[in-house]
Amino acid sequence: MQPTNLRAAWAESLSLIDRDAWNALAEPLQTPFLEWDWLRLMEASGSTAAESGWIPRHLTLWSGNDLVAAAPLYVKLHSAGEFVFDHAWADVAGRLGRAYYPKLVGMSPFTPMIGYRFLTAPEIDQGELTLRLVEEIEGFCRHHSLSGSSFHFVDPGWGEVMARHGYCAWAHQSFSWENKGYGSFEDYLAVFNANQRRNIRRERRELRRRGIRVEMIPGAEMPVELYGRMYAFYARTNDQFGPWGCKYLTREFFTALPDHFRQRLVFATAFEGDHREAPVGMSLLVTKGDQLYGRYWGCSREIEFLHFDACYYRPIEWAIEHGIRMFDPGMGGAHKLRRGFKAAANHSLHRFMDPILRKMMEQNIAAINRSERENIAALNLELPLRRLQG
Repeated sequence: MQPTNLRAAWAESLSLIDRDAWNALAEPLQTPFLEWDWLRLMEASGSTAAESGWIPRHLTLWSGNDLVAAAPLYVKLHSAGEFVFDHAWADVAGRLGRAYYPKLVGMSPFTPMIGYRFLTAPEIDQGELTLRLVEEIEGFCRHHSLSGSSFHFVDPGWGEVMARHGYCAWAHQSFSWENKGYGSFEDYLAVFNANQRRNIRRERRELRRRGIRVEMIPGAEMPVELYGRMYAFYARTNDQFGPWGCKYLTREFFTALPDHFRQRLVFATAFEGDHREAPVGMSLLVTKGDQLYGRYWGCSREIEFLHFDACYYRPIEWAIEHGIRMFDPGMGGAHKLRRGFKAAANHSLHRFMDPILRKMMEQNIAAINRSERENIAALNLELPLRRLQG
């Protein structure tokens, strides 16, 4: 259906956009991280705000009184919290005397999870809505002297559409686990070589020997006071990395989660002995449909192998039990390969307003992406999998 009398509006806060109207566009998507409650909580908690260098500027399209398209967007004064490490491009811009900041970024803040796209009403002509949103974004960038617009961790199919609107796709390495129809965790272990099967069993056995057990608790059943404890764990984890930490979320974000998003949450919660009131470690995960996403983790003290069980083994076990198809464990190191997560590509999309910067990206992005694909292939050669005979 062709849209009629489309009207664009920019909102400085998600609170200015009706929750139900926004979620009518966002809830059918595979990703949970574009839903009103998640994005609004980021703002209400002070996690995304001008003070943190994330200035909400959400674009909406209306047909009469009906919201028919939307794009969660942020004016960025730096690149922190994006997990798309574009400092090389910022350096190039500086060397050429071009300003790189501020820029316009579309993503779910601090959430390196694939799935970003424009939110559009399915009954309206998708090409027309996309074109109008792209035109509005370009006009906004020009009017406010922004260096350009980028979209991070994009939905793959949508990325192909946006390439036809002049956006360059930049490949990045992430990790992913896929359920191959496993009936149990032991079935999953069968894909590993004998040495790694032995290592994983030993790690889990050692935790049990120390009296540590990890339970999966749905967000609706998690005591409210433990959401604050999850923040303390999250903060401790990031404080350990000093200036390289990723402590972007406020305490208020975690303590308000049970009021706004608990139906999407599940916690891998580590208890010691019979002390259920005081977990020694927690991993917060988000689930929607047949997808599972690992988000935040922490512990009260260092306990060998707890990280692997709370962030990988126990969630994989839960995923198998609940028919989860894909598990994205989040950003991190190559130790995920030892737990069966494959290196995979995600993509960001970029369009510079400056013609020289745009040309430089267009001329070099193919070689950059080729190098990243080679890196991904090399990482996957290190997977400790069983070699099939024949």
